[in-house]
Amino acid sequence: MGRRIAVVGGGAAGLAAAHRLRRELGADAEIVLFEQSDRLGGKLRTVDLAGVGYDLGAEAFLARRPEVLALAEELGVRDDVVHPGGFSATVRAGGRTLPLPGGTVMGVPASADSVRDVLSERGLAALLAEADLPPVDLAGADVSVGGLLRQRVGDEIVDRLVEPLLGGVYAGNADLLSLRATVPALAAALDAGAGSVTAAAAAALPAPSGGPKPPVFGAFGGGYRRLVDALVAACDARVRFGLPVRSLTRQGTGWRLEIGAAPGPEAVDADAVVLAVPAPSARRLLAGPVPEAADRLGAVELASMVVVGLALPPSTELPEASGVLIGRGEQHADGTPFTAKAFTFSSRKWPHLRGAGGEWLVRGSVGRFGEELRLTDDELLRRVRADLAELTGITAEPVDSAVVRWGGGLPQYGVGHLDVVAGAERAVGEVPGLALAGAALHGVGVPACVATGEQAARKITRDLLAG
Repeated sequence: MGRRIAVVGGGAAGLAAAHRLRRELGADAEIVLFEQSDRLGGKLRTVDLAGVGYDLGAEAFLARRPEVLALAEELGVRDDVVHPGGFSATVRAGGRTLPLPGGTVMGVPASADSVRDVLSERGLAALLAEADLPPVDLAGADVSVGGLLRQRVGDEIVDRLVEPLLGGVYAGNADLLSLRATVPALAAALDAGAGSVTAAAAAALPAPSGGPKPPVFGAFGGGYRRLVDALVAACDARVRFGLPVRSLTRQGTGWRLEIGAAPGPEAVDADAVVLAVPAPSARRLLAGPVPEAADRLGAVELASMVVVGLALPPSTELPEASGVLIGRGEQHADGTPFTAKAFTFSSRKWPHLRGAGGEWLVRGSVGRFGEELRLTDDELLRRVRADLAELTGITAEPVDSAVVRWGGGLPQYGVGHLDVVAGAERAVGEVPGLALAGAALHGVGVPACVATGEQAARKITRDLLAG
């Protein structure tokens, strides 16, 4: 008789874990996937906008990592993968929209020349003054990205370049985010002896190559639902929607999950459990069986964000750029602060992506850590359209629109995050038949989430076979 494995959480990590468990354990295994919401995919969310599939969760994946491409090949959807066109990004800094500088590591420049146009005279002077500072010596410690950079190269590098880029990945505050967890290449260069952050950025940049550069990002032509549907079919799990897992307890050599509403919860027994849920949920479920891991995960906070999708008339003159990042503190000409933190001109960035009637598709991102997002959908839409008009002059009424909220959608990798995760994984790793996965661990991108799901599945497989 096959073993029963419970996978809690139906996002990218949970689906990847369920798929790998099926491959490792075969048809006899019973895989039960619990998803509290009414849909699978988590932050992989494809909506229908202007008659086409359009992603309003995760937009793309890092193609230089192998996990998603390997998974797509295994699932038979590799031919659906597409790559961006040739347009570059811009940044709103100092009241101007300028090309996003090259020659930086997450906005940290290797030289002053690469970012000269984005900085004021004062900001440029602060950057050049780093040459007179004592060498950086982290002594193995972790620090906040913003804290280090503000001391070394001034506020403008952080506010106009680093934070817009980090905000796009983590919806975070650079002054709170971990250097080692979010910009590891810079930390490694400093550890290796680079005496300044500009020297570290120069050392961390890839060496120029003579041939064509491989694409940095990838996506799925019909949206991420192509990958989600393929994973659901391949894992052949019994999916139970709308049922929160209320508690997890050891039951003999296996586990008992209490699921459903408080008045009449249901008990489900399983031989093994994968927890692919946000850090607060994992903390609550681990409080009894693995309190050390629960305590560690309590340090991981969450940020909320909103993605607004717009389908603009085919006659619209969209900027010839892949999008625009908006620096912290940037304002409209009348002094109104921007609500959006970035826009992606999707139909420029992805050559295949136009509405069924030729509409131009644009997505606006709203929300940073600590911000309240209590505006109605209509007000968010109004403000995002006003931001777009300020940046581009586009005032056309959208043909179609959508607002997708991600409450607590992005974990914050605070100072010491690597130690937090290492401690939690070490504690869970000592418990047979239990594994962690998800964005709170080793990266918020889709490849990183897939990697944690597959690693969790392999740990469960080893435990079950050993048992």
